[in-house]
Amino acid sequence: IREQAVALAPAMLNQGFYNGFLAAALALGLLLADPALAKAFTLYGLLCVFAAGIVGAITVQKRILFVQTLPATAALIALYLAQWRN
Repeated sequence: IREQAVALAPAMLNQGFYNGFLAAALALGLLLADPALAKAFTLYGLLCVFAAGIVGAITVQKRILFVQTLPATAALIALYLAQWRN
């Protein structure tokens, strides 16, 4: 088990950074005062989550499609519909 942990450590570090960058993009989307810039960060973050969910569903586990890609899709649809209200 220790050997597996050592072998997986670089991949887990990479995934941690990736998740941190996604969280930062989505946080900027919520916090930036400029609506266009905030929307761009939100769109970027959600598209990355969507794409990563597709890749995860193909390469790791089909369940990822439902717990990651489906919520990202719903958020992208909500973001698209919200532009019609403004």
